[in-house]
Amino acid sequence: MHDSFFKKIEQKTGVSMDEVFTLANAIQFADFSDEKQVKKIVRKVSKLAGKPLTKEFEQQIVESVIQKGNKIDLNEISSMINKNN
Repeated sequence: MHDSFFKKIEQKTGVSMDEVFTLANAIQFADFSDEKQVKKIVRKVSKLAGKPLTKEFEQQIVESVIQKGNKIDLNEISSMINKNN
């Protein structure tokens, strides 16, 4: 892909492509049964989305992700975070 394409995305979202790729890589190799890993990913998605979470809601998302195991993706986590706001 072209650098200009990524620059446009960065300008529109305010999120660097490095952060997006780092998150995608973390999700690709994550063990969704590991609470610590899931919390890190949920916090990262929340931060990138600019949607702060209460500890209680964060824990609800983490528990939901762990319960679903490897059958969850970034869009589903993002959707859960957006429902909070």
